[in-house]
Amino acid sequence: MSSTGSNYGDIHRYEPARESTAAAIAIVLLTLIEVVFVALFAYGLVAGWGYDPIGNMYLGFLLAAVFIDLSFILLLYRKEFLPDVMIVKKRRRKWEDLYVREDEADGVSAFGDTFEQMKKAVYPYYKR
Repeated sequence: MSSTGSNYGDIHRYEPARESTAAAIAIVLLTLIEVVFVALFAYGLVAGWGYDPIGNMYLGFLLAAVFIDLSFILLLYRKEFLPDVMIVKKRRRKWEDLYVREDEADGVSAFGDTFEQMKKAVYPYYKR
């Protein structure tokens, strides 16, 4: 589905999500593994495994496994269950990023109005 207009905020491309059953089953299984890792990590903290160097490494491994497993869950969810949407954005000109006014886009005279330059030097937020 593609719209013909290219106004700011228009949806340029919208592809619905695939929503595959295999991805849903994989997310459920990864979530169960995530719960096991979190439970082991919480038990290890309560049991004081962190005082032993080997136990501390084991807790670090569990924490790393928790975040890696969570990243796979989020990756699958993003890929299989979120739609692919492209929105038209307003493209700014380069001089707009530098806080240059439109009348100064081509530059200003170095030896122009000396009094105006003095006022701007003393009070930078001065408006004409």
